[in-house]
Amino acid sequence: MHYAPGSEPCPLPYSPFKACTVPRPIGWLSTISKAGVANLAPYSQWQNLTFDPPMVMFAANQYSDGRRKHTVINAEETGWFVWNMCTYDLREAMNQSAVEWPEGDDEFLRAGVTAAPCIDAPGPRVAESPAHFECRYLSTHRLRGNSGHGWVDVVFGEVVRIHVADHVLTPDGKLDYAKIRPLARVGYHDYTSFAETFTMPIPGATGAAAAGLEGKA
Repeated sequence: MHYAPGSEPCPLPYSPFKACTVPRPIGWLSTISKAGVANLAPYSQWQNLTFDPPMVMFAANQYSDGRRKHTVINAEETGWFVWNMCTYDLREAMNQSAVEWPEGDDEFLRAGVTAAPCIDAPGPRVAESPAHFECRYLSTHRLRGNSGHGWVDVVFGEVVRIHVADHVLTPDGKLDYAKIRPLARVGYHDYTSFAETFTMPIPGATGAAAAGLEGKA
């Protein structure tokens, strides 16, 4: 099976594009508007870019009628957005925050999670989340789509503060994935969470590479 997206119909009942790029970390992002309304929404196109300094990105498709996502607008207007780690225990709250609630609704309340203050960012973070990145907005790169819904804002930010809850750390200072059970997106409406990991150092690596691809930063 093969086909050319955009010029040929997909021969499958569901597109395999997102289903092949798995698992995808969830960008559960909180922002605040200029009017002071908190926003919380999940994005499955989210990733880290580099670690010195730590930078991240997320991609937000606009609505089919041309409206841009509140997360993008808030980040551009306030200069900040916050990533909240999503876990298996927070899956229902994350899913509630994916609903397109009416303008002005506080999505922390809709999702049933607690808004905790940040240190640098003006907006709140999810208190129940075990880790957070406070991100200073850097820029938006806007990509054309074949339809109104296909247009996408790719937003870049620098992580200026990292929060990790003490109770999810191992005795040697690493994240305890078995305790956290991070949530990730796969294809369709499917998700996964994981607790099992394995260690595989690069053969012959020394220095920072031996400590991990991210080094000690």
